[in-house]
Amino acid sequence: MPLGYKGSYQRVRAYLHDKRRTSPQPVTARPPSPRTVAGWILRRPDTLTETEQLQLKAVRMHCSELDALTGHVRSFATMLTERQGERLPDWLDAVRQDDLPSLHTLSPPASTATATATPSSPA
Repeated sequence: MPLGYKGSYQRVRAYLHDKRRTSPQPVTARPPSPRTVAGWILRRPDTLTETEQLQLKAVRMHCSELDALTGHVRSFATMLTERQGERLPDWLDAVRQDDLPSLHTLSPPASTATATATPSSPA
């Protein structure tokens, strides 16, 4: 006595097609765009909504470079808005210590910065 399915290929295909359509798809959150993250970093922290603060916190937890960058950007903004120019050398030293090449263009190496800051003596 032969065993097995006696239906057609089309019937199996239709059954599976219906199952695939009705199966719940996994829900994955789309990551924020670079422009959105940059906006969160550049805005005053107190103007971010609670949702934006949580999303930025999640991004910072997943990327140590963005976490360091956020800290430097915010401390620089505080330095500017509160007119604390005397903190600039310390800020530049902190930037040099982190591996953030995009910020290194703002702070030349310590030997170059010292050489350009001291006037040359007449020959």
